[in-house]
Amino acid sequence: MSGITEGPNPNKRYPIDGNKNVQFIKPSLTKANIVVGDYTYYDSKNGEHFETQVHYHYDIIGDRLIIGKFCSIGPGVTFMMNGANHRMDGSTYPFNILGNGWEKHTPSLDMLPLKGDTVIGNDVWIGLDALIMPGVKIGDGAVIGAKSVVTKDVEPFMIVGGNPAKQIKKRFSESKINELLKVQWWNLDNQVVSDNIDAILSYDMEVLRHISKNDD
Repeated sequence: MSGITEGPNPNKRYPIDGNKNVQFIKPSLTKANIVVGDYTYYDSKNGEHFETQVHYHYDIIGDRLIIGKFCSIGPGVTFMMNGANHRMDGSTYPFNILGNGWEKHTPSLDMLPLKGDTVIGNDVWIGLDALIMPGVKIGDGAVIGAKSVVTKDVEPFMIVGGNPAKQIKKRFSESKINELLKVQWWNLDNQVVSDNIDAILSYDMEVLRHISKNDD
């Protein structure tokens, strides 16, 4: 152990000096219904604020976007939230939003096909221009291919891609996945992570088991 904290400050919006595209999401948030863990970054196309990539996210509906730690979110990734849903028991046309007397036909929330919170795990990589649909749950360590449209839940450490996104393969054996989910390196102390990046990058399980046990 070096005893000296290294690495970027997770509370600094722009971790790379002179680069306004790569931005840690957590310190830039303004909305209470978006929750993001330390070190998760958005690689924007033109410096746009991450919250502009979260669409139809209305307080009245109550759904949240929850993203874990150490996630890599590529340029143009968008999150479609439950406010995008229309009634499905008849006409899908949203008469109420046009006003002029039509607002009296505003549906109650129980008339809409709401899917709940959208939850992204830890150490997830979401590729360029992917679209995450409402209520999707993406497990720890998953990889979402570029331009994918994710309409269903994704298992931990699964690679998916396409429109709609389909399973391509698991990144590791079932036993290794289970052990990684038990170790949860992303929840270790920041200093421990900084001192063991090589083991994390190679998923050296002997080292990860040891540091996880000692960090309890």
